[in-house]
Amino acid sequence: MLSVIKQSRWLLAVVATLVASQAFGHGMSEAEKQSIIEGGNLRYLWIGATHMLSGYDHLLFVFGIIFFLTRFKDIVKYITAFTLGHSATLIFATFNGIQVNYFLIDAVIALSVCYIAFANLGGFKKYLDIKPPNMLVMITSLGLIHGLGLSTRLQQLPLSEDQLLMNIISFNIGIEVGQIMALAAMLLILAGWRKADSFTPFSVISNYGLIFAGLFLFMMQMHGYSHVTDPDEFGFSADNHIHEHIKMNEELTAKIIKESTHDSIE
Repeated sequence: MLSVIKQSRWLLAVVATLVASQAFGHGMSEAEKQSIIEGGNLRYLWIGATHMLSGYDHLLFVFGIIFFLTRFKDIVKYITAFTLGHSATLIFATFNGIQVNYFLIDAVIALSVCYIAFANLGGFKKYLDIKPPNMLVMITSLGLIHGLGLSTRLQQLPLSEDQLLMNIISFNIGIEVGQIMALAAMLLILAGWRKADSFTPFSVISNYGLIFAGLFLFMMQMHGYSHVTDPDEFGFSADNHIHEHIKMNEELTAKIIKESTHDSIE
């Protein structure tokens, strides 16, 4: 009995860890932080690139932007708008030490994924019967929000006071390199699929999928936010999301063991 309970406790802990990692998958690991301390600006560039390639919320947004774009000129225009937006707030917020709550900014970014997919589906006309907002303006504005999320991640690193601006710029260049790599793969897949008869149903399913993915990420981030004792605390506290779930699982397991032991004695 005790063996089963012990195995269940670890299973619950693993599940909690996996769920939390899905919600906060593009955070910086301790190993990455140490590599930054020992490395230079090239290391910031590398971390920026890998950070973007693992930042599924940012990538989902980019995927939504380019989904129905077929002309190279339009792709460049809209991606440039997004890039200028997130680069501006990334540099400004980090250089001035502006910190935004980790969970809340990611929750807003998740909603931006829902927005771009809703616009792709013609939701403003179809469901709201209104003219959709200017897409270029909205992408730039949402890019500003994404930049705050990137800045939040960057400020988790041990930035150099003497080379702060270069650290930020290097990280931002890495972000753009990662974005270009991901964008190239997306465009290759979409270009090959557009001519197929299945593209129309695929486009509908994909954009509804983006909406549900955005809502899922939003709920996970708000769930994580509710687990932080002090909502204004920056970064991961000692009672972060994973630790809270493990702690609750351990308390529940201890209670079950205590009750089962008591029953056995009786």
